[in-house]
Amino acid sequence: MATPPDVLPAPASPLVPVPTRKGPAAATAPDLWAATARIVPRRRTGQWVSAAVALLLFAMAVNSLVRNKAFQWDVVAEWFTATSVMNGLALTLWLTAVTLALGFVLGTVLATMRLSANPVLRTLSWVYIWIFRSTPALVQLLLFFNIGALYPTLGLGIPFGPEFVTVRTVNLFGPTFTAVVGLTLLEAAYAAEVVRGGILSVDRGQLEAAAALGLGRWRVLRRIVVPQAMRSIVPTAGNMLISALKGTSIISVLAVSDLLYSVQLVYLQSYQVIPMLMVATLWYVVITTVLSVGQFYVERHFAKGATREGLPPTPLHRARAAYRRLRATAEAPAPGGTTAGRTAPGKDAR
Repeated sequence: MATPPDVLPAPASPLVPVPTRKGPAAATAPDLWAATARIVPRRRTGQWVSAAVALLLFAMAVNSLVRNKAFQWDVVAEWFTATSVMNGLALTLWLTAVTLALGFVLGTVLATMRLSANPVLRTLSWVYIWIFRSTPALVQLLLFFNIGALYPTLGLGIPFGPEFVTVRTVNLFGPTFTAVVGLTLLEAAYAAEVVRGGILSVDRGQLEAAAALGLGRWRVLRRIVVPQAMRSIVPTAGNMLISALKGTSIISVLAVSDLLYSVQLVYLQSYQVIPMLMVATLWYVVITTVLSVGQFYVERHFAKGATREGLPPTPLHRARAAYRRLRATAEAPAPGGTTAGRTAPGKDAR
């Protein structure tokens, strides 16, 4: 009777010596293969070449920054923490915080109107967002700054009737107030779309499940909608925060003493244009870096339960993992039975 193919003995591999069965301690084929095989790492020539080119370009850029005397780094260090510069930085940070906070409050109202079943509210919200996203920020600021030419007075009262309160726009719209109003209305248009996109990212099935469980609307909003919407809102809101910080530089045309205007006043008197611009640039880089780090940890907080792998690792966790991998590689046993990075027993260290 023929023997089935699946029970036939496998032919001996020509690369692995077939062991002999002369004793209980005889080595098997897998043992011999493991003892004689050598793991050859994959060659990644393209990665090494691209890394070398990138490092070379980076070194050239650093060399041009350090050795170019036109930057006048001594002047940059002298003015980096000057009183006028710090006052301008404080005003820039204050404007960024106020305009973004008010913008998100107004943007949340506009997003709610866009998602409303009322067609009038939806239309008005869409028109507002359309207008403020279609015109440049500088044009809006200049229009608000010159609003006195259109409306010499602003009043509060009954339409086509008497006015109870009247204010002259010349006395109301100063440079700083104009900057706050203009930037707030602009940020609200973008924040409305960010909030609306975050709310729409929540699966409708979860809202239906919450309604089936009898949960109240406020609890559904607080425990289901907001935590999941924030995962979509936070990255874009972080971008808006950084853009708002840099966007405050346009208010220098209104003679508001922000960071850029403060350094402009200095170099208009001392003619040290490049070093003073570097002072402003370095401060923008520092603040943006701090905000980026904060954004990372806020995103990490709202990433709870998003994946089965847990929270994304922080840079400190990545550094520890890299150190453990390097240590494990150094202590791994070598093919000859020794440990990499250590002297084998019975041999002299050389």
